[in-house]
Order: sequence, then structure tokens, then C-alpha cells
Amino acid sequence: MQKIKLSLAAIVMIAALPALQGCVEAALLGTAAAASVMSAHDRRSTGTQTDDETTEWKANQRVPEQYKNQAHANFTVFNRRVLITGEVPNEEVKSTIESEVRKLEGVREVYNELGIGAATPLGSRSNDSFITSKVKARLVDTNQLSANHIKVLTERGIVFLMGIVNEREAKVAVAVARTTAGVVKVVNVLEIVSDDETRRLDNQVLGSRSTPPQSAPVENR
Repeated sequence: MQKIKLSLAAIVMIAALPALQGCVEAALLGTAAAASVMSAHDRRSTGTQTDDETTEWKANQRVPEQYKNQAHANFTVFNRRVLITGEVPNEEVKSTIESEVRKLEGVREVYNELGIGAATPLGSRSNDSFITSKVKARLVDTNQLSANHIKVLTERGIVFLMGIVNEREAKVAVAVARTTAGVVKVVNVLEIVSDDETRRLDNQVLGSRSTPPQSAPVENR
């Protein structure tokens, strides 16, 4: 009897595999599509986006080995400007990490916002992620700017804002962040450019998009 039960269970699992595979494929496609849409609305060129991701990886490798177990350092790069957040045990570690990041090729500016103290617990980081999601949602709700132009990061309740925006967009983003529940402080690391420059960048993004595919024909049965 036990063998029969096992066989039936195996049959059910095998039958479910195509459906499970379809779910996984759908999830992956959805993630890829979302990333593609965000990339298409980014005011950075595709090359700069790639360089920023590479710089983030390189910066992580620059943390000296003797500090890796003591430091909780995050590196966020936007348009070759590096934001360092997290916690380190003392000023010496904070200064050393910044010095190493400044050696990276292509880095324009470094903002060292590392806090001195013990690394934040998992619960605190989860709350930070929740605050970030709230800020992003409220940015969308304003209908006054594209949320894809603002990079939001939260550490210890402190919200950091990055992106390429004009003065009006910056004011909207800061106002939204500072009035979001749970936010302790807002650190504005936005790169402010002129209205003409944001229009140029937006037109450049629109012009670089490929022609959308033609609609497929439909046959009624």
C-alpha cells in the first residue's frame, strides 16, 4: 500500500512539473521585462548603467579583508557617483574604505555616509526595505515625476535619494521622502541639472528605443 501511495505522489509531482515550469518561466520573464522597462526610462546611458553596476561590484571587493567581518558597507553607484552606507566600528575603517573606493577608475564623486557603530540587525534592515518601498510608492502616486528617475535607499531609517533630476523634481522627491512614516532623516544626493538637460536626456532615451514589434494577426475560430 505504501508503494502505491508513493507512486501516486510521484505521478502527481511529474504531472505538475510543466505547470511549475511555466510559473518559473513567467516569473523570470516578468522580472526581465520589469528590468527592461526601468532601464529604458533611465536617464543614464546603457553604457553608464553597466559601468555603475561594475563599479558597485569593484567597490565591494575593495573592503580590506581585515575589516570584512567588522564592517557592514553598502555601495550604491549612480552616474559614476558612489554612495557608501552601512556601519563600521570606527573612523579608521570608515576612512580606509572611502580611500579605497576613490582609487576606482571612473568614479566622479564619493559620498561617505557610513555610520560608526555595530552593524544593524536583520529586523532593522527589513524595516529599512519597507520604508524604501513606501517612498517609491508615494513617488509614483504624486504623478509629478517618473519614479524610475529616483534611486531610493534606506539605512537606519535614513533615506538617501540619488538620480539625475531638475530642481522641481528634486523638491518633489525630497518632500515625499521627508513626509513618509518612519523616515528619520533625508540625505539628498540627487544630481541637479537644468530643465533643458532633463528634456534632452529624456528625448535621448526615447530616441534610442527600438521600434516596437508589429502586432501578430488574429484568426477567429
